[in-house]
Amino acid sequence: MKADIHPKYNPVVFVDITTGRRFITRSTVTSAKKEEIDGVEHYVVSCGITSDSHPFFTGKNQFVDTEGRIDKFQKRFGSVRRAKKPTLG
Repeated sequence: MKADIHPKYNPVVFVDITTGRRFITRSTVTSAKKEEIDGVEHYVVSCGITSDSHPFFTGKNQFVDTEGRIDKFQKRFGSVRRAKKPTLG
């Protein structure tokens, strides 16, 4: 293998912010937050959805904060109408 062409591989802990579950692994991703686990310093990366909280893997529907999305869209763009195409004739 060629030297100095591969990204640095780091110990990382991914934290599911919904459930708090932690996944300890290695990755090329880094973050500003670090934590020592079993004497090894890991980068801490927060994730919104992981296999621990995704409805496909859990079999449960969890409430996701989507209330009012359509209302917000209608409020912003509801009064905007498309311009009529000029008729040929």
